[in-house]
Amino acid sequence: MKNIFLMILFCIVYQKGTAQNYIPTLKNNTQLHYVCKLHGQTRTLQLTAETSNNALAFKLETRGVKSKIVMLPEAVKNGTELSFNQGEYAPVLNLKPTETFFMISQSAYQDLVKKGSFVYNNTTYVLDKSDDKNEISIDGKAVDALHVKAQIDETEMWIIKNPEFPLICKVIKNPLGINPTLVKVVD
Repeated sequence: MKNIFLMILFCIVYQKGTAQNYIPTLKNNTQLHYVCKLHGQTRTLQLTAETSNNALAFKLETRGVKSKIVMLPEAVKNGTELSFNQGEYAPVLNLKPTETFFMISQSAYQDLVKKGSFVYNNTTYVLDKSDDKNEISIDGKAVDALHVKAQIDETEMWIIKNPEFPLICKVIKNPLGINPTLVKVVD
């Protein structure tokens, strides 16, 4: 009887250990591979991170378009707007001090965790706590992500639980017609 109890306990502990979700990290030269639905078209997009001095830049490559999107340190910390630039206008694009790219700011993430909501682009996003919509996987690995819904339209986003770099790993029902999904991370 004691052996059966120990075996059951071992199985429970083992299941808990193997059920831990993957949380991608972002460091210099990390590659993020997205599939983007753009107005009915499908595009692949690769972002390669460049990190230095609290600044973050992404080298963007998609369908022959190459550019570099630069986020200022103040945007990474306290940004309030998401840039939907597709990298086609300049070889290097320096975003405004309030703009982030493919992520929300650290302060917006903290608001989401503490208050259950955050404001971006003058839109309030509220945490969806229902279990059925929170399953996200990247390259076959379950990802720890927060699911939010916009209060002004039907936009839904999944944000990776990483307070340093809260990457957006999926967007659906975006009224701008840009719906990316992170499918692979290469360190």
